[in-house]
Amino acid sequence: MTTVAPGSPASAGPPGAAARLEASGVTVRFGGLVALDGVDLAVPPGAVVGLVGPNGAGKSTLFAVLSGLLRPDAGRVRMGGEDVTRASAAARARRGLARTFQRPELFAGLTVRDHVVLADRVRRRGGGILRDLVTGGGFRRPSAAEDERVAAIIESLHLEDLQDREVSGLPLGACRLVEVARALATGPEVLLLDEPTSGLDGRETAELAATLRRVNADHGVSLLLVEHDVELVLGMCETVHVLDFGAMIRTGPPAEIRSDPAVRAAYLGAEPPPDPAQEGGQEEESR
Repeated sequence: MTTVAPGSPASAGPPGAAARLEASGVTVRFGGLVALDGVDLAVPPGAVVGLVGPNGAGKSTLFAVLSGLLRPDAGRVRMGGEDVTRASAAARARRGLARTFQRPELFAGLTVRDHVVLADRVRRRGGGILRDLVTGGGFRRPSAAEDERVAAIIESLHLEDLQDREVSGLPLGACRLVEVARALATGPEVLLLDEPTSGLDGRETAELAATLRRVNADHGVSLLLVEHDVELVLGMCETVHVLDFGAMIRTGPPAEIRSDPAVRAAYLGAEPPPDPAQEGGQEEESR
């Protein structure tokens, strides 16, 4: 069962405002295996929310449910209060949901700027723009309006020096930033980030974290961050959810998550601190 501290940022946002993304009672079974067991999670407007847990906890399964790639056996997914449980990934994207992947999904022959242009066209014209890539029409020159929108995103993510380079020649850290830029061009309300610092060194991780903070602060995009770097999550997020064996064992602000004995035992492999009452009893017995 989820434990939410009173006044937790999990219910943050304007009074009465629906969560931009919400899972309630989500259960997923694979045969006899219960991958998710009645999971609740909310991403309020403008919030930065973390999701952590050991390998096999169910994080990837929950991400698949939230993004529309997997339908749950029970429970509901809502966006802005509207039920989207049966909506496709494409339909959720049109409603304002975007995501990144553990391995960057980029087009090797396109530049950084091309990726942002392509995403901007998807937002405004739908999937038909893929004809620009797979037919003889080629990749059409951006219009003046596209140029202006794309330039603003590239500048906000500090990608000006890389915008004309093909992504195939970029280091992993830069590719992660391109993924974020492309997602931002679709005009999302919620951005799901799947292990964004995987494979990055300390400098690249710090750069990506700074970029994500700007995306949240400057563009008002809510973030849901799945990440193995616990310190990054605790340093960035207002609310952190902890999954273990498919169940949400704790939800709360970073300070509470950091000090919770059950979380430390489940995720960090640490022994919970001794119970002072039991210690006192043992001292009495030894006298």
